[in-house]
Amino acid sequence: MSSSRLLVGERILLTLWVGGLWAIGYIVAPALFANLEDRALAGTLAGTMFEIIAYVGIACAVLLLLSNQLRNPHRRFNWRAVVLLTMLLLVVAGQFLLAPMIAELRAGGASGSAAFAQLHGAASLAYLLTSLLGLVLVIASGE
Repeated sequence: MSSSRLLVGERILLTLWVGGLWAIGYIVAPALFANLEDRALAGTLAGTMFEIIAYVGIACAVLLLLSNQLRNPHRRFNWRAVVLLTMLLLVVAGQFLLAPMIAELRAGGASGSAAFAQLHGAASLAYLLTSLLGLVLVIASGE
């Protein structure tokens, strides 16, 4: 596959993933909490969307890492690979470590607890870092 086709594919994957991160995390989720009186429903809907974008992110990260390796056979461990691996690790930690712990506390009625707030804060920070790293990739996508 030509390098230009790989580059186009990378741009599409980045648009899907990073655009989804920003749209869901910073537009849709806040709008849900601002407009729904039932905060539990807002949380459930936001959680579902965060789960969807996590799986989109995992798929995109794997494909972007593969494309990066194909385009850079002599520089396999480059800054893009590091950024993508970091993003992937953040998404995996958020989806398979933090999200289940948050869900367990929520199911147990502890959504107002300090433990819930700490886990939610950690998940929010991981999401923010992923979003910002994604933005770095989008800005540098022409390089």
